[in-house]
Amino acid sequence: MRIISFNANGLRSAARKGFFEWFAGQDADVLCVQETKAQEHQLAGPEFLPEGYRAFFRDAVTKKGYSGVAIYARREPDEVRTELGWAPFDDEGRYIEARFGNLSVVSFYIPSGSSGELRQGFKFEVMDWLKPILDGWRASGRQYVLCGDWNIVRSRMDIRNWTPNQKNSGCLPPERAWLNGQLHADGGSDGTDACADGWVDAYRALHADGQDYTWWSNRGAARANNVGWRIDYQLVTPGLRGRLKRCSVEREPRFSDHAPFTVDYAGALG
Repeated sequence: MRIISFNANGLRSAARKGFFEWFAGQDADVLCVQETKAQEHQLAGPEFLPEGYRAFFRDAVTKKGYSGVAIYARREPDEVRTELGWAPFDDEGRYIEARFGNLSVVSFYIPSGSSGELRQGFKFEVMDWLKPILDGWRASGRQYVLCGDWNIVRSRMDIRNWTPNQKNSGCLPPERAWLNGQLHADGGSDGTDACADGWVDAYRALHADGQDYTWWSNRGAARANNVGWRIDYQLVTPGLRGRLKRCSVEREPRFSDHAPFTVDYAGALG
């Protein structure tokens, strides 16, 4: 089972850069996309639907060309969900879930707070509201793969410039404590308390000392100099930990300011 998570920063833009030609050669079972920045009808052409896949979308209804998530799957899901029950989050197109038997694959786009205090406040609201939902999923008996751009780094290993970013959104101590507090104690946190039976960070489980990044600023030569952040994750329920085989961050070719993040799991989908 191969799952790819990718923040496209505009799926039409990524397509023009050859993303779907690249994806066709990846033999993926599921692709989770964030920031489609389009309405579903704008992504209906054959250039946006690789042969053998079905596509499902949740668009932002608050603002056209904003946010948006999608799931591409080779197998027809048993069910697709696009709402968690809180309009301020749902209406920004930040969640879609495909269910295959006892497995749920989620494409998440957690808000950024980098534009100012108002959006940072909304991000904290989302974090508080989302915590019991994530706890419920983890305790439900279903297996989950939570893909997406979480807009939070976990520790010094996940960001090139640790010290200068301590007061910047995505690296704030309360954000890191929130994320690390829900994850398995894998040695990859910033020292904040972990959860004994928490979600498993697939990348950190497979690369205990890895320092790969998934996002680079468009300013300066951040990507060329690998001045990046690891903010794109696949977080899995503890029952999937033993199925993790390998993962990779595909820095090249460049389709977005984010890189696709691929994880291979033992066994079949669902």
